[in-house]
Amino acid sequence: MAEDIKAVIDMGVEVCVVVGAGNIFRGVSGAAQGMDRTTADYMGMLGIVINALALQNSLEQIGVPTRVQSAISMNSICEPYIRRRAMRHMEKGRVVIFAAGTGNPYFTTDTAAALRASEMDCDALFKGTKVDGVYSADPQKVSDAEHYPRITYMDVLTKDLKVMDATAISLARENNIPIIIFSVRKPGNFAEVIQSKGKFTVIGNAS
Repeated sequence: MAEDIKAVIDMGVEVCVVVGAGNIFRGVSGAAQGMDRTTADYMGMLGIVINALALQNSLEQIGVPTRVQSAISMNSICEPYIRRRAMRHMEKGRVVIFAAGTGNPYFTTDTAAALRASEMDCDALFKGTKVDGVYSADPQKVSDAEHYPRITYMDVLTKDLKVMDATAISLARENNIPIIIFSVRKPGNFAEVIQSKGKFTVIGNAS
């Protein structure tokens, strides 16, 4: 992931990153097992900070300057989230990694990504995932699932396509931020998609 981000930075693109923590702890899963949902979500946010620090370390080892900003104050290990400071870091060529989601329970990292993309005036929101775009069904389970090169925000919502949660889709739609869904399993794919190469899906308006 660090190498993929570096390739895009080297193209002169400003990048900020929202990471998740599904590899460590999912608040929804914890709540399903009987935990208090708010407590479980806060545990998930702490997991995100761990991943953010790991990504920061990987990026800086290959010469990419970074800053981690957390929605939950942890001044001894990272900066608090301050919008204007984050924008200044990006102007200086630093990758800003946003940690701890929105800082609130009941909101996913998808929503955090749409929120930060809106706040940072991003041209687009790129979601790296396991599959190379949006399909009519899970392509890992349905062999003839249809791939959508382009689809509208409303179609994603009305067809209940599980690519991102509805709050994130709606927020991106309100702020007219296109969402590009691509696979992170292919090395170098982030840079290719930035150049409109390869296979991906653009979620946007009908036009």
